[in-house]
Amino acid sequence: MSVYTLEIDGREVGARPGETILAVAREHQIEIPTLCSLEGLSTVGACRLCLTEVEGASRLLPACTTAVAEGMRVRTQSERIARYRRGILELLFAERNHQCAVCVSNGHCDLQALATSLGMDHVRVPYRDPLLSVDASHERFALDHNRCVLCTRCVRVCDEIEGAHTWDVAGRGIGSWIVSDLADPWGESSSCTGCGKCVQVCPTGALFEKGKAIGEMTKRTAFVPMLQHMRGRRR
Repeated sequence: MSVYTLEIDGREVGARPGETILAVAREHQIEIPTLCSLEGLSTVGACRLCLTEVEGASRLLPACTTAVAEGMRVRTQSERIARYRRGILELLFAERNHQCAVCVSNGHCDLQALATSLGMDHVRVPYRDPLLSVDASHERFALDHNRCVLCTRCVRVCDEIEGAHTWDVAGRGIGSWIVSDLADPWGESSSCTGCGKCVQVCPTGALFEKGKAIGEMTKRTAFVPMLQHMRGRRR
């Protein structure tokens, strides 16, 4: 198998054809922030937080969906990239209702951690303040649409790992929202197995276990690549 040689942040690294910038960066412990990407799930490029500068490209490119090439030179950190990432985070906070102080995932939230790491202490765009519902019809879990960032991790893990495809995205643009089955209440879903995988991969407090108090909801994602590997072996 041929191996590509490229540079990431001035560091020469090797990569296999077909790998993405994000995958190669992770293999070499180079940190690139992301909300929608998760090892073991397909990539969708939804959050755009992994934008990088590629020499010769006229625009910033998402690391999760951009394939590597021989001689490619990539920058994962710059003033321009930081400005774009902060702007994206501010839009995510303004689009829904992310009140960290009263969230079950406070202190264990990927969105909150990214805001902290980028020094985002305020939002410069108007908040939409939508009046969104909380679906607590499931016996064990709940879905708070106010905290959803539409990363579709729940959709993909339910489809690709559990094989149920209970979740999907309804609506378009800013009016998009996560639905179970044909927009039925989660507790009435005929396809949900109650496995809780969607809850564990959610990067915010949008999906959570009932009975958790503020800051008590932690998430575990290490099972995803393991189960994906086992499913691949069976096939």
